[in-house]
Amino acid sequence: MATISDVATRAGVSTATVSRALNGKATVDPELAARVLAAAEELGYRPNGPARNLRKQETAVLALIISDVENPFFTAIARGVEDVAHEAGYSLVLCNSDDTPEKEREYVDVALQERVAGVLLSPTGNEDTATLLARHSTPVVAVDRPLPERASDAVLVDNRLAAKHATLHLAGQGYGRIGCLTGPSGVPTADDRLTGYRDGLRAAKVAASSSLVRRSRFKAEGAQQAAHALLTQDDPPDALLVGNSTMAVGVLEALAALHLKPGRDVGLVAFDDAPWTTLLDPPLSVVAQPAYDIGALAARLLLERITGERTDTSTTTLSAHLVVRGSSSC
Repeated sequence: MATISDVATRAGVSTATVSRALNGKATVDPELAARVLAAAEELGYRPNGPARNLRKQETAVLALIISDVENPFFTAIARGVEDVAHEAGYSLVLCNSDDTPEKEREYVDVALQERVAGVLLSPTGNEDTATLLARHSTPVVAVDRPLPERASDAVLVDNRLAAKHATLHLAGQGYGRIGCLTGPSGVPTADDRLTGYRDGLRAAKVAASSSLVRRSRFKAEGAQQAAHALLTQDDPPDALLVGNSTMAVGVLEALAALHLKPGRDVGLVAFDDAPWTTLLDPPLSVVAQPAYDIGALAARLLLERITGERTDTSTTTLSAHLVVRGSSSC
């Protein structure tokens, strides 16, 4: 089946031009519009997707507001969203909230003022944002975390189960004082990973201790400080479950400063399979999340809602899987 990209290639124009031409936009040069229509006819392309059904007051633009653009997990989500959006003739605006409610609200305000067709959001937990989106009836899909106080589409990962499996793995390797370094309290992903860690300790019959748990922002600097505090206390952990790959950088910095080595001195498993995790010695054991799939699926759900193809809300929960490498060997 021909795609909008095929039409663009045949006509020698961009997919955005194809989208505008097929929707009868007056801004398209008549000659270009004729080429697009001829190419679509030759290829048998019959647009019935989002660009064709776009409401007149909206622009063919989606807004993606993520927590941290430097985090490879969110970068992969953005790529999944962009691929699906581009295929459907939409442009994507990427916004970085830094997990700050005020900054998130500013970007949502801008998105609404620009009349974007829909919003994909990794929520900070700010109820004002949810209320604002609901008031404007803007199609929205939450990614990685649910949107508070609003029934909306969401694409999530079973963080609790993944953390449990990672903790069981560390216990199975013989570690007896397993610590957890997770994100801020109230952030669903951080809380779910901590709950899963505790589930794993109970299942493995390993003693739990509040002294083995630390929270910080999902950033390297905070994680470095938290890990240093954990590893220099009396009876430090002999293994750590770390909340994400950005935090793992800080943990590795703390280990290096203390002349400790993953797998030899401290077992280590971190969420997210960043590209650099296999370059360490030993390579880092990780909980790999389907980040690209999260973005792609979320974009498809949003486009279906924009076009009215789907009116019911749904929460899709994907699975993560443990990738065992040398850093978690006892």
